[in-house]
Amino acid sequence: MPRYAFRIQRLYLRVPLIERSTIELDKGQTNYLINVMRMSEGGELLLFNGRDGEWLGRIEEASRKHCVVTLVEQTRPQTPHPDLHYLFAPLKHARLDYMVQKAVEMGAGSLRPIMTQHTQVNRVNVERMQSNVIEAAEQCGILAVPEVREPAQLADLVETWSGREGRRRILFCDEGTEEENPIPILAGLPRDEPLAVLIGPEGGFSKDERLVLRAQTFVTAIPLGPRILRADTAAVAALALVQAALGDW
Repeated sequence: MPRYAFRIQRLYLRVPLIERSTIELDKGQTNYLINVMRMSEGGELLLFNGRDGEWLGRIEEASRKHCVVTLVEQTRPQTPHPDLHYLFAPLKHARLDYMVQKAVEMGAGSLRPIMTQHTQVNRVNVERMQSNVIEAAEQCGILAVPEVREPAQLADLVETWSGREGRRRILFCDEGTEEENPIPILAGLPRDEPLAVLIGPEGGFSKDERLVLRAQTFVTAIPLGPRILRADTAAVAALALVQAALGDW
């Protein structure tokens, strides 16, 4: 994917992007650009919506509560949506924000909270997750915005996986496995097989959950080394390993 101009402000919009069209930004976006970033008429920024590529925009009208942008030219065409799914036991507050942002940066195309026996939170703020996804995409130059799916119970996920997800393989990050090196396991998997990465909660998967997961033909257990990692650290480590071995690196 072509690199984007890091020094230019970047903004996600929910409207179609068409050359020479004008767009009136909402109050939150106007406040951010005009009052926080101190941008003014004639200022340039990059705009994307996850469907129409990236566009150079120019501020035509600017006041404290009003901002209109004209699309000048497309700077990058739309990229395909990443096919790597990220399944994870949700964490609390800031650590969940961090984990979601890093998953986006590492190339996850779909994020879904999975409730397990040892999950420490009972409710997931999906809207906040989506906001973190967009913020990460804005900052990292990503064009295809990952989807955020509703939470699911682990048992329900396993029960419906074969029919719903087809041949997508789940890479189950198992802290209880006797192996320590994931590379040989990943190297033995087909490179064209769609994948999902599953990370457990702070307390790890229960014994029963591990037995159920290991019994599934669509699940492959992988270790993450000899040390026990925090869940948010495990997310970055696992996604980096998978992308390096089988992904788009």
